[in-house]
Amino acid sequence: MNYIQRAKQFKTKKRLGQNFLVDESIINKIISEAALNTDDIVIEIGAGAGFVTEKLAGIAKKVIAIELDENAIEVLQELPYENIEIIHQDILKTDISELVQEPVKIIANIPYYITSPIIAHLLGEVDEPVNKNSQYIKEIILMVQYEVAKRIVADEKSPSKDYGLLSILANYRAETEFICKVPSKSFYPAPKVDSALIKLKIRQKPLVEVENLKLFRRIIKAAFGTRRKTLKNALLQGGFSGEVLSKAFEQSKINSDRRGETLSMQEYKVLTDIINSLIKS
Repeated sequence: MNYIQRAKQFKTKKRLGQNFLVDESIINKIISEAALNTDDIVIEIGAGAGFVTEKLAGIAKKVIAIELDENAIEVLQELPYENIEIIHQDILKTDISELVQEPVKIIANIPYYITSPIIAHLLGEVDEPVNKNSQYIKEIILMVQYEVAKRIVADEKSPSKDYGLLSILANYRAETEFICKVPSKSFYPAPKVDSALIKLKIRQKPLVEVENLKLFRRIIKAAFGTRRKTLKNALLQGGFSGEVLSKAFEQSKINSDRRGETLSMQEYKVLTDIINSLIKS
């Protein structure tokens, strides 16, 4: 199947970050990783010219294709499958609970400049006790920029430049997995950077249980906001009391001279709970 020829017939829009996946081996990899069966309902975000959509429709019970571009909608409507429902809408304005009744799998090839907002929309912010969308998602197979993929799957053992707020956001509610690197030549038009395929499997409950989620987010944001500073100085700059911090570091046995990117999410949970109890007392 000549995906490049089909893609060339489509007028791409830079403002929408459109780069169509034309590498059949990667398209097949997405289908394989999704592990769909005839009872599955799958949501595809950024269906574009429908290259992945038609493969999904050949397997799944139903494909809900969410697409913003009117030209792409016209192409999708021509696909010869009755099990495709097309939603002409911005994913950031879409309530997943209005589309499905039970958790489903999501396939997403999204504009890279809004990766973080889309992940936050699907999974929820760290300080949200409950996120409506995440309750209707089993897992997400996501195509993102390669450097961003490394940040999403990173933890405290990863290179410090990779581990940050996006890592916390993704791993708090999902198990993250790096599937494969995808070279720029796999797309038309070819972007200037390589991409990567990752999987986010929604957790039954968050990775850590924290009493004060807003405080948890505030601490993490301050810690990662000034990477060159020690954890103590970063939190002082974030508006925390020096007296409270001294007691918290002593009780948690966390060295205040460490950098924020060296702490695991469990250590952030411990530090948050102690600071929360000290503030309340």
